[in-house]
Amino acid sequence: MTSKGTHVQESTGTVDASGVRAAVVVARYNSDITERLLKGAIQCLGEHGADHVDVFRVPGAWELPQAAARLTTQPAHHCVITLGCVIRGNTPHFHYVCSEATRGLGAVAREAAIPVVFGVLTTDDHGQAMARAGSGPDNKGYEAALSALQMVELFKTMGVE
Repeated sequence: MTSKGTHVQESTGTVDASGVRAAVVVARYNSDITERLLKGAIQCLGEHGADHVDVFRVPGAWELPQAAARLTTQPAHHCVITLGCVIRGNTPHFHYVCSEATRGLGAVAREAAIPVVFGVLTTDDHGQAMARAGSGPDNKGYEAALSALQMVELFKTMGVE
């Protein structure tokens, strides 16, 4: 159902990134995957006209929430995009890292005045991760950056930039 022609005002966000300063926090662990995610995010930001992108590297997905939290307290960025990859192994370690990265980033996002976007792959194997880190708009880093830009625009529309 559309809101066109009614009294309902719909704000869905756009992809105009002119003037946007983005922070991308990327995990070094599984770097063959995370570097592809980063490439996708930077491609998206560039395609949509982001003026400035800062890349920050952390050891792994576990450290993403702490770095994101620190970045949200600084006025230098309009959004924070987090990128990581956790691949299931033979121990419960996968569950702990995935759960805490998810919980931590969710907590940061709820408290932050700017969008914090979750771009962490949690896959059963390396092949699944590679499939999600391909080229173009199907790359999950590209998708995370696009979500961040849409949220930045939405926040502006809401008057909470």
